[in-house]
Amino acid sequence: MYESFFDLNSRPFDLLPNPDYLYMSDTHGKALSYLKYGIQGRIGFILLTGEVGAGKTTLIRQLIKSHLERVTLAKVFNTRVDSRQLLAMINDDFGLETEGRGKIELVRDLNEFLIDEYARGNQAVLIIDEAQNLSLELLEEVRMLSNLETDGGKLLQIILVGQPELRKTLGSPALLQLRQRIQVACHLTPLKKNELREYVLSRLERAGNRDALRFEKGVFEEVYQNTHGIPRLVNILCDYILMDACANGKRETTRQDVVEIVEDLDFEQQYWCGDSSAAPQQCSKSYPSVRKAATNRNRQAERVLRNIKDMESRINVLEKELEKGGQASVLDMMDRLERLENSLMALGGRVDHALSMSGDIGLGRPVQAPPSAGPVRGEARLRPSKRRSWISRFLLGDG
Repeated sequence: MYESFFDLNSRPFDLLPNPDYLYMSDTHGKALSYLKYGIQGRIGFILLTGEVGAGKTTLIRQLIKSHLERVTLAKVFNTRVDSRQLLAMINDDFGLETEGRGKIELVRDLNEFLIDEYARGNQAVLIIDEAQNLSLELLEEVRMLSNLETDGGKLLQIILVGQPELRKTLGSPALLQLRQRIQVACHLTPLKKNELREYVLSRLERAGNRDALRFEKGVFEEVYQNTHGIPRLVNILCDYILMDACANGKRETTRQDVVEIVEDLDFEQQYWCGDSSAAPQQCSKSYPSVRKAATNRNRQAERVLRNIKDMESRINVLEKELEKGGQASVLDMMDRLERLENSLMALGGRVDHALSMSGDIGLGRPVQAPPSAGPVRGEARLRPSKRRSWISRFLLGDG
């Protein structure tokens, strides 16, 4: 990879939730303080939410790594399970035997374990990640676990971690009792625009070289425009920026470099609006389909104009060859121009399609497939004759 080229010890923008790379933005620092406060205060339920890729799991791993005094932690990261499986995973992470035990035995074993921990002066904490996948029934069963208590207080603290949909689920009337027991709730927001630069540089520094790459003016603005400060998306884009710079033997990157990388990756489609059901809420506001269609249309039009200018220069060369009477050169140039004409016609068809697509999107009409760049197989056999290109007609007459 590019580590040796940039004198790095590791990949600074790896997607693994590594707490060593956690950047304490305002929102992350506040959330970590709330979590520690809730645990130290023996609060029954704590809620942590955030968009996909906002850094929830990394924050939780930082919490685990912080070695809270006399705290026994259990972590559940797979939540697409039934009630018996959920209990088994909780008990297993607390170190209890689960094989061959039914739901009743699992609850009894957990209760006895929590009482023993409480007697030793330890505090049991359960962290459930991806909690937005839990059904109403499972969330109610989780609430029932918080009923395990003594006269001195709760035997189990529960931290629910999930995407924003979790808050909507908790708003259900069926979960009123659970909702009322949540005393600490925090939400991770994306990085602010003025935090993005330091986020990127801090990760490079922790990987061994803060000055690995020089970022020219406008680079961070372009990164923010395409990622909206979502840490995971920033990591993905910056990883590609480093790969691109390494491949080109450069130690600096420009805004135009980022624009080209985003275009090559089809970043908007891949990470934002490609799947509207999974895209963050700001997708529909900041990346409307009409804007995308217009952008694509402009790019296609620019390519067509470049091809037209190229064709004009080639025609000038062809005219000079005609004056010299070089027949072989003329035939070769005619063949090349005909291929260029076909390419131009195909690009023109795609531009027409982009124009119609932007109009259809704006009016809510279904988008039709783009015109074919070539004839349907077998079509040539149905035609009595093939019309010569305009280049041939121009040079050899209309015969």
